[in-house]
Amino acid sequence: MKKMNFKKGFTLIELLVVVAIIGILASVVLASLNTSRAKGGDAAIKENLFNLRSQAELIHASSGCYGDGTPVTDTTCAAFAEGTCTFGVGNGSDNFLFANSIIKAQIQAATNASGAAANGVCSAEASGSAWAVAVTLKSNTGAAWCVDSTGAAKSFTGTPANAITTSRCN
Repeated sequence: MKKMNFKKGFTLIELLVVVAIIGILASVVLASLNTSRAKGGDAAIKENLFNLRSQAELIHASSGCYGDGTPVTDTTCAAFAEGTCTFGVGNGSDNFLFANSIIKAQIQAATNASGAAANGVCSAEASGSAWAVAVTLKSNTGAAWCVDSTGAAKSFTGTPANAITTSRCN
């Protein structure tokens, strides 16, 4: 009787099944990573806006209003023009909060983390006594995170422009 000489190894079917299982597991992991990435973006937005508020309060403490950090003799802060910004760009006024390079950088970092097309709005009162910033959240483009000079920090359903009324979060 002749001995059968079987070679050890896997069949083509066995290899295809293993590759299919690995593909299914990889797709599940990638779907989970997208959710985590969006939540990480939201955390970056919130942290940048939190730091912006801290910097704004330091500016307020040194100048008496939300100016550029330069102390002023005008105690009413009437010399400060109204400031507005979109996507982290100031209104060109050198004497308002949004002209400050640190504030601009924090707004730009928050809007970059958002990744949305219309992602950031800033507003300030002409008196220099109040400001607000809202940025679209990455995980939910139908919602924005808003912080203001009153200490508010909250989520708002809608666009960043709708999150702010009279330089305050709605």
